[in-house]
Amino acid sequence: MLADNQPEKRQIQRRRTLRGGRIVFNLGRSTIDCTVRNVSPRGAKLQVASSVGIPETFTLKLDEGTSQHCRVVWRTLKEIGVAFHVAH
Repeated sequence: MLADNQPEKRQIQRRRTLRGGRIVFNLGRSTIDCTVRNVSPRGAKLQVASSVGIPETFTLKLDEGTSQHCRVVWRTLKEIGVAFHVAH
């Protein structure tokens, strides 16, 4: 979990944003609405009603039609920090 007073450890700065999205898992059968609060090419911070029950890996589908495979790096009750999985 990331505390508010911890120093910034990211190598790439994130841009603040306010985009709608959906966390998709369970072979597409389960979705949870979220708000993307900031984003970089490597990851994002997502705001959710509750992080309880959200798996460690999932697909993030953004309202503009793009999607990213994600891995949870940290979580609090209402926020999740994710790293984007880059296919090789």
